[in-house]
Amino acid sequence: MMFIKVHDTENGKILALCDQILIDEVIVEDGIELNIKEYNNFYKGKLIDNKYNLSESLHSDEIISANIVGHESVSYAIDNNIIEQENIKLINSIPYAQAYKMY
Repeated sequence: MMFIKVHDTENGKILALCDQILIDEVIVEDGIELNIKEYNNFYKGKLIDNKYNLSESLHSDEIISANIVGHESVSYAIDNNIIEQENIKLINSIPYAQAYKMY
């Protein structure tokens, strides 16, 4: 299961997607910190599974930024054409990705 939350801005939508098991974690490796616990309100929205039809509620061209954390969330984002495999980073073996649409 994953949390999905869409933040509306004047420039477009920001997508936050995080594995449920990571929502209260602080992941640290080599001086890099991914503090989901402190910012869990950014990610904590609707609880979904990998069968959730994202295109019914959100079109990928509306997304200006995406923050994705966790194995399930990253896999889901790849399957839904939000991010590409080559843009995924690892921190303590946890995959994460940030994507931005540049104009």
